[in-house]
Amino acid sequence: MTEGTQTKPARVVVADDQTVVREGIVMLLGLLPGVEVVGAAGDGEEAVRLVAELAPDVVLMDLRMPRCDGVEATRRIRAEYPGTQVVVLTTFADDESLFPALKAGARGYLTKDAGGDEIVRAVQSVLSGDAGLSPSIQRRLLERLSDPEPVQAVPAEAPDGLTAREVEVLALIAEGLTNQEIARELHVSTATVKTHINNLFAKTGIKDRAQAVRYAYAKGLVRPPTGGVT
Repeated sequence: MTEGTQTKPARVVVADDQTVVREGIVMLLGLLPGVEVVGAAGDGEEAVRLVAELAPDVVLMDLRMPRCDGVEATRRIRAEYPGTQVVVLTTFADDESLFPALKAGARGYLTKDAGGDEIVRAVQSVLSGDAGLSPSIQRRLLERLSDPEPVQAVPAEAPDGLTAREVEVLALIAEGLTNQEIARELHVSTATVKTHINNLFAKTGIKDRAQAVRYAYAKGLVRPPTGGVT
């Protein structure tokens, strides 16, 4: 950077459903150099709307919000407004929260115990093309990469127009997993699992999980346990 050149502050939208937390983050960022808060949203739907209106550089995104959660809002923002980056700022650092957010397109992930300077560094990092991850999150990613999960085989042609992900969900239902367990297994939200189940039930005419198990066996999508299925 040449002498005398000033970097424009990053234009930021803050999305958090808790008013006190949201206003606290806005106040904190207002005291720090390099950041200009241009809007604040109380849920994911409002965050997407503000991105459309304001074209911010970065959204600081909470994950668990009403109407539209942070993962879905992140996915929509990155698909529809790729000029805006997303940094997750949440209370939760579990795998069920972390990996769906990163898969949805978040470039940064911080927990709410992060200090103001750490938030600003994450914002600047994602704008420069780097990842804005706290050291603890980086360790989690390295641990996951060092112990990758096996890739599940997906039938070349699924019956009744089922997608590959719907087949995965159906197979996990046949294994007896609950919606929450399926969400953890696939690193998606429980709401996403429910959507997949509703879609595959509609496509196949299945009415309940017992029928889903019989359907999965009948179509050869999973192997029955030894001894057969009664």
